[in-house]
Amino acid sequence: MIRKKKLIALLLAILILIVTVAGCVEMVELHIPEYADYTESDEIFIDLALEMVPLSASPAVFTIPMPAAPGSQTQSNSKAIIDYSNSADGYVMVRFANSTNKELRVLITGPSSVQYQYTLKKNGTFEVYPLSDGNGRYTIGVFEQVEGNRFATAITATIDVRLNDEFAPFLRPNQYVNFTRDSRTVAKAAELVRNSRNLTEQISAIYNFVISNITYDRDLAANVKSGYLPDVDSVLARGKGICFDYAALMTAMLRSQGVPTRLVVGYAGTVYHAWIDVYSREQGWINNVIFFDGRQWKLMDPTFASSGSQSASVMQYIGDGKNYSAKFLY
Repeated sequence: MIRKKKLIALLLAILILIVTVAGCVEMVELHIPEYADYTESDEIFIDLALEMVPLSASPAVFTIPMPAAPGSQTQSNSKAIIDYSNSADGYVMVRFANSTNKELRVLITGPSSVQYQYTLKKNGTFEVYPLSDGNGRYTIGVFEQVEGNRFATAITATIDVRLNDEFAPFLRPNQYVNFTRDSRTVAKAAELVRNSRNLTEQISAIYNFVISNITYDRDLAANVKSGYLPDVDSVLARGKGICFDYAALMTAMLRSQGVPTRLVVGYAGTVYHAWIDVYSREQGWINNVIFFDGRQWKLMDPTFASSGSQSASVMQYIGDGKNYSAKFLY
């Protein structure tokens, strides 16, 4: 014990000498533990948490946010249920309470007063509808067919929406862009972008796959009926579809990779058509984009690019924004 005290005293003298030689004019208070007062039986406790063991085999990936109807905020009656519990995430879920052989419709009107009309399943299951119009007041109505094109109101709800972020409606599945984490479309998208280093390469990989592997289905186009809904896994498996299918497939692929994407329906000239918008942090919403010449963002219309074999005249048409007029965003 005496030897320990002598050693500590010597160290203290050396430290004081160093401070003096360095020219310090202020008194330096040194806090030295009084180890001399401890015996070998005393215990000192400190926290020594070990670092985590590195285990990752691949980088963190985007987890697809899936819609749900938890029932915490609803409008309901004996006919239908409108679940708007997750309106801040950009969607509502609706179901008809009972099975019916009547046609069913859902009308959603947002702050811009644009009215979105959808079909609703007749088997009493929930369907997902996007709140595409941003923040503000929405009116949601469910209607049941009376006869022909005459429909009666089943239920309505008016809600005020404040989105968690502006991209919320355009990152999730909905009735028109319908996929799950287990969809073949999602697996294919992950495969396509596996080696992509940035957003441009992700978009290009998916775009080039779609226009090279999906052909325009002229038979379907000649016989398609109102209320047609894209089935992205079916389009991928068949390798063909109409413009609605092209846009839905590409939108699903990009959303599954965390890229905000809007399926756009409107007019290309005088033709009723579907295409897509993609969001870039550098450029914002790039309307109808594709980075097809290596330097500039251009309009992205996978249907026209595919069916026109990317001919110069077709790409020039696609590249002119004046040829396109958007009506609905999904």
